[in-house]
Amino acid sequence: MNAGKLAAGSIVVIAAAAGIAMYWLQEYAFYHEASFRPGAEIMLTPIEGGQPEPILAEAVTGIDAESSPLRFRACFTTPMSQAMLTETYVAYDKPEPLNAPSWFDCFDAAAIGTALEKGEALAFLSQAGIAPQIDRVVAVFPDGRAYAWHQISPETAETAE
Repeated sequence: MNAGKLAAGSIVVIAAAAGIAMYWLQEYAFYHEASFRPGAEIMLTPIEGGQPEPILAEAVTGIDAESSPLRFRACFTTPMSQAMLTETYVAYDKPEPLNAPSWFDCFDAAAIGTALEKGEALAFLSQAGIAPQIDRVVAVFPDGRAYAWHQISPETAETAE
């Protein structure tokens, strides 16, 4: 076997291993189950008062990662109606749900984003500045399905443009 074939084969094997490692690091590494104990519940910011407060949330499941504040995602249900939420909590102007890892299948960013654009789901400010320049956002559907994620604060994004 000549040296060229051996070198090319080595490059292909190394590139394939690097690709597999990169995929695993993006999809699986660093994530852990999010904790929703007292003090870390799903919260919304009231129109009057400003301090986020816990809301009624059931069947909460979520993921988070220490490697980035943008990796938080949660799925849950709430018995609170959209009308009551709209009258009580701060609406979020520019919600942009971010994709979740493929294995966290309860969170479909594209479907949530489409529902928000059509007005089928409503977005609320959960907590502003949960990390520097990062907000936690909650979207609620009429049937009580709800989703939470972190995104770059709209004010931060506007100043960067």
